[in-house]
Amino acid sequence: KKYLALALLLCALLSLSNAQCFTRILKPGMTHCQDNVDNTWHAVGSSWRNSECMDCSCEGCCAGYSTPRQFPDDCVSVFDSKACQYIVHKKDDPTVECPIYAAVGK
Repeated sequence: KKYLALALLLCALLSLSNAQCFTRILKPGMTHCQDNVDNTWHAVGSSWRNSECMDCSCEGCCAGYSTPRQFPDDCVSVFDSKACQYIVHKKDDPTVECPIYAAVGK
């Protein structure tokens, strides 16, 4: 029973976590680092946006967008990978945008 309670607690904590950012450790003397997604090299101290819409530096990356969590039920959230943003619009009419009441990230 004790292990079941621990497993349930861990599952609850995972659902509360937000994997919008991650960090990396810089080794002493590093002058450049490699983006794990695009395999491009960047100077320490620089920043860039990779092809997965992550805003990065050599110290780590964070999502370059916010993720809508609450919006009207008759709407849908669609990610635009070129603009690196979610667009929330009516399910039956993509030309009508919907309000976003809550979002996470960025």
